[in-house]
Amino acid sequence: MTTGVYLSDPCYVLGEQEVDHAALPGLEAKAQRYGLAFEPGLWGWGSVFRTERGLDDLAVDAGRKALLAGGTDPDEVDALVFCSTYLPVPPEGHGTFLRGMLTRLGLSDIPVYGTNLGRCVNLLSGLDLATALVGSGRFRRILVVTADRVFDEDARITGYALFSDGGAACLVDAERGGYEILGCASAQETASLDWSSEISSDLAKQVNERLLGARGIDTRELDALLHANIYLPLLVMKERQAGFAPGQLDTTNITRIGHCFAADPLINLADREAEDRIRPGGHYLLAASVPGSRIGILVRKPEGATDGR
Repeated sequence: MTTGVYLSDPCYVLGEQEVDHAALPGLEAKAQRYGLAFEPGLWGWGSVFRTERGLDDLAVDAGRKALLAGGTDPDEVDALVFCSTYLPVPPEGHGTFLRGMLTRLGLSDIPVYGTNLGRCVNLLSGLDLATALVGSGRFRRILVVTADRVFDEDARITGYALFSDGGAACLVDAERGGYEILGCASAQETASLDWSSEISSDLAKQVNERLLGARGIDTRELDALLHANIYLPLLVMKERQAGFAPGQLDTTNITRIGHCFAADPLINLADREAEDRIRPGGHYLLAASVPGSRIGILVRKPEGATDGR
């Protein structure tokens, strides 16, 4: 059994403390260590958002926003997909962590699926899984939530991004929603999965061919690429090499909020929607890369749609 699958109510939350890059301790020393010229405008250094709250708080806040955005009763959710790079509890505490999330979100005794090995593609991996589960008829509606935060402040500054704490969520369901999910695709180069490898534009081209080429859509026909908010020149170089035009990149959030782990594509979609920059009938690609892996989710805003539903 197969059915249409839709993504709706993209929402996000950020850490409650906005910090200008100039106030981040050790930024200049880190830049020197990574061989980065100390030119904030070049890299897109702006603000990052920090939190003192728990990872579960970020996840619950994001999930609640998604449920409230579409007026979805928690009893109507059939499953939860939770995506996170790191859980701050040992395996013995995972059940208690999930019990707290489910209870606070008002969800019933539903199955929970976790994606945590993809680093900054974790959310897209979770969306891919949710799409398959709904498309097969297994479930009608799934809440997808991602949340991550920096636990060691020394790790907030890296050679490819400034990290913010936050979370994002959306619903994936079989009822007509905000965006029709046309397809999901991934590409992997196992030999390059080590973090010392570079992000590959060739893997992005493979995903483009599987998602766009198979549907007769030229890469330049996309309304926008909703990407990870890594350093500006790195993002632009890799995505231009993959075939995207500058006008298809949403780079404002690189400076505004930095890199919010796996949540960036959904954050960028939510902001584009809030700014009324979604075109009915338009095609949008949520995509992110890490060394050795690329995942993309192609969505279309139905013709005649006037809001997030």
